[in-house]
Amino acid sequence: MKKSNSVQWLAIKFALFLVVGVFYNTVTNAQQVSNPRGGAAGSWRLIGTTSASHTADHDVINVVGAHDYFRRLKFKVTDAPLVMERMIVAYDDGAPEKIDIRFNIPQGGESRVIDLKGGRRKIRSVSFWYQTKGFLQGKADVTLFGMK
Repeated sequence: MKKSNSVQWLAIKFALFLVVGVFYNTVTNAQQVSNPRGGAAGSWRLIGTTSASHTADHDVINVVGAHDYFRRLKFKVTDAPLVMERMIVAYDDGAPEKIDIRFNIPQGGESRVIDLKGGRRKIRSVSFWYQTKGFLQGKADVTLFGMK
């Protein structure tokens, strides 16, 4: 009887470990936080990167740091194609900006440049909704760039 109880306990520990691992992976992929690098005005700066999986259709990149005032955004997609459907830019002051887009971005491609409304506004986060294409091609890595 002791051997049976230890096997059950081992199975419970393994299941708990698996649940915690899946939860951690989901949270880290869904909430990417970035600290954009400085650079000359008018140049593209990396804001953040996330992996678009086939199980999710929405991701958020949170923007923190001193270099977070942008007037233009663009996406670069690697490893698999992606259809970017819409995005919401949340600012520290005022209402979020909802942007309906329909970019069919091939593997290794970029979106068009997205001009943001308003003047100098601090970006808190960028949420975007997408459809992954080419299930057999793996996850699409989505990189967000901003220009001041």
